[in-house]
Amino acid sequence: MQYHTKLKQGDIAPYVLLPGDPKRVAVVASFWDEAHLVADNREHVTYTGIYKGMPISCTSTGMGCPSTAIAMEELARVGARTFLRIGTCGTFQDFINNG
Repeated sequence: MQYHTKLKQGDIAPYVLLPGDPKRVAVVASFWDEAHLVADNREHVTYTGIYKGMPISCTSTGMGCPSTAIAMEELARVGARTFLRIGTCGTFQDFINNG
């Protein structure tokens, strides 16, 4: 059992989506064919399920690099192999539209 995420081997798919906000995880999982809550501890909420026949997981990272590093390290320890950060973005450059 991982200390911060409360995940264990078999809880996670090899592919993991990583939003920052824990409230976004259930929203992401609602688009999957099948999803269930696996763990919820501190800022790390995790769902695992199936999307178009492929196993997939989603774990929130919380705010900033330290909590993201913790989540990714613990996810890798229990079987995650591919990580994709998802979420909002912005810019300071006037010629690039936000979104």
